[in-house]
Amino acid sequence: MKLRHLLLPFALTTSAALAQDKPAAPPAPVFATVLDHLDLKDGDTFVFLGDSITHQCLYTQYVEDFFYTRYPKVRIHFHNAGVGGDRASDAITRFDEDVAVYKPKYVSILLGMNDGGYRGFDQPTFDTYSAGMTTILEKIAALGATAIPMTPTMFDARAKRAHNDNAEPRNSLYNGVLAFYGAWLRDQAEQRGLGYVNMWTPLNDLTLAERKKDAAFTMIGDGVHPGAAGQCVMAVAVLNDVAPKSSVSAIVIEEKDGALAANANGGVIEGFTAGEKIAFTFTAGRLPWVLPPDAAQGYKLTSAGHKLSNEKISARGLKAGQWQLTIDGQPVGTYTAGQLAYGVELEENDKTPEYQQALKVAMLNKQRNDTAYGPIRNEYGNLKGKRHDLEKAEKANAPDLDAKKADFETYYTAQKAKVAELLAKARALEDEIYKANQPVPHKYELSRVP
Repeated sequence: MKLRHLLLPFALTTSAALAQDKPAAPPAPVFATVLDHLDLKDGDTFVFLGDSITHQCLYTQYVEDFFYTRYPKVRIHFHNAGVGGDRASDAITRFDEDVAVYKPKYVSILLGMNDGGYRGFDQPTFDTYSAGMTTILEKIAALGATAIPMTPTMFDARAKRAHNDNAEPRNSLYNGVLAFYGAWLRDQAEQRGLGYVNMWTPLNDLTLAERKKDAAFTMIGDGVHPGAAGQCVMAVAVLNDVAPKSSVSAIVIEEKDGALAANANGGVIEGFTAGEKIAFTFTAGRLPWVLPPDAAQGYKLTSAGHKLSNEKISARGLKAGQWQLTIDGQPVGTYTAGQLAYGVELEENDKTPEYQQALKVAMLNKQRNDTAYGPIRNEYGNLKGKRHDLEKAEKANAPDLDAKKADFETYYTAQKAKVAELLAKARALEDEIYKANQPVPHKYELSRVP
């Protein structure tokens, strides 16, 4: 017998043994899916957790306006839980009474501006922040809610320097520190399958683009707190990153079976006629996203109307010339047949009744935030100060500690009663909003201008 035949059984036995000893390949990693969009149903609650930038009640208000006008038949409850000066540890302290009690479906988190300490990167400071944020993410998960971490916003060193505030290394380094914190949050969102909103990039990118035209441009006058324009940019970032995507409405008039006909997306057309003029009744299921006037600059910079609130009417096959559009007998614009064939956007036309209805909703919500939620946030800011004072007294073992504790309990009882009163006011204004945002039929007419 040849040697190779003698060795074959040995080789097969050895190969089998080696195969048995070889460790199994590790299982393929299972990656979480980052939240694509909010799925808010009737009765759901969304909480905005944050620091003073949330306490301003602006980007939160603008996001609320979007949902009030885009989904008028879905009753959504919004709760602002921002407190000026907050770090992650402060948010943890008030979490149960200011977040958990509302049984939210989603909780956005905008913290970090204060957590970084307004200096260059420092590992122990970041470790404190990341540990606190991890605790918050776990608390939200324990509620059965989905967290939406949002990057810290822009620190505008140029705005600081414009006011002769030249602190270093803060001005040179802090905006980059916030970018690092945001990158860590993005990784957390990916690992945990959460939502994620990038606030830092659009604020920085738009500011840089505008400074090519005006070197002094800023949306953050004090370097930290965005004004209304910047807060509009922030709201657009929220909507771009986690809101469901849809237009407001689209009316299309065109020839069908030898005659003009109309169809609509986002509403219902009734009583269509086409003779000397075109007439029909349109009931939109949604309203355009209209914001209070102080947000106009941010709305324009982000092209928010066209991108997030598209409301269009198109009419094809019309005779050449000028055509006037009236709604409920009021002229809203005159357009060429060519413009109408391409499509005319109406979402920023303040002459339309839909725009005016949406503006009424926005102003009611501004009232809700100015007269109810702003004061609620002030109450929680005061509570934080009282708690810090009591903690100092406890650490110092103050001789009148028992009296201070009793004073705090008296204050806290009154504070909770005041918050409850303000929440009732907010709910009453929410009722007004959901009356004002309901669909209304309107009479449209297109007439050729002689």
